[in-house]
Amino acid sequence: MLVEFIEEYQLDNSFISTAKNYYIPLTENLVKKQKLHLDKVTANKGGSHNNESKPFFVGINGCQGSGKSTLVAFLAKYLKQNYQLSVAVLSLDDFYLSKAERNLLADNVHPLFKTRGVPGTHDVTLLAKTLNDLKSNQKLNISLPRFNKAQDDPFPKKHWAEMQTPVHMVLFEGWCWGIPAQLSSDLILPVNAFESKHDQQLIWRSKVNEVLRTDYQPLYKLMDTWVMLESPSFSCVYQWRLEQELKLVQKRDGRGSDNVMSDEQVASFIQHYQRLTEYGLEVLPNEVDILFKLDNQRKIFASKGL
Repeated sequence: MLVEFIEEYQLDNSFISTAKNYYIPLTENLVKKQKLHLDKVTANKGGSHNNESKPFFVGINGCQGSGKSTLVAFLAKYLKQNYQLSVAVLSLDDFYLSKAERNLLADNVHPLFKTRGVPGTHDVTLLAKTLNDLKSNQKLNISLPRFNKAQDDPFPKKHWAEMQTPVHMVLFEGWCWGIPAQLSSDLILPVNAFESKHDQQLIWRSKVNEVLRTDYQPLYKLMDTWVMLESPSFSCVYQWRLEQELKLVQKRDGRGSDNVMSDEQVASFIQHYQRLTEYGLEVLPNEVDILFKLDNQRKIFASKGL
């Protein structure tokens, strides 16, 4: 499996060591937790065993380019091949609002909401419905939204993935997934020149913080366990995000790549993410169940919770 996975995702051979030392032990850990979760559900139902009820939810946090997608893809494949588990893979990025919807926010709330990224630019109604549909495990088929980053718009629904129930495990990853709202007093000082210039009255970051508290944090409770890929600092994000753009160019599939960003656009784009990324690095390492510490090259050099 490892050789095939490396070829499919164009990884170097160092991934073999990463998988054996960290990703496979993580998978085994999640399987144990899933079984304990299932036993608990069974006990709460008076001993009536139903393997189709209440899938196990895994929340995965990591800044842009930290390797969340690769980790989730490996987990899903390993769980399917070695444990015959049905796994739903979701990314917070797939719930971004359309350009038209974000333009409306930009007109009515603050111009910075035109750019996707921060809380407030996701379709939280669709997000909540999708997660709760998976949690209930009652529908025969559940559609999983997909977002076209190259076009900066959601894919048409006919291109969405469809998950057949029962679902045993849900892997949900997101750059700000799990990060709590800040104190209002922490919003006063800008974190970069971008906030100083474009959000002088604190309207944008205050609204981001408000929706994070009211719309996102309640959904965190659906997660049964948390994993974090901890980057050394926010300064890594620029290079890692450039690599993501390069992959978008390399994976042109006929659905368009006109909106792939230049280096300068990436530098501006990531400043939208700086505040919450840095806050997540401050508060989450001591809160998550499993932590992987990354170096500047995205290599794991230590872990906690396995």
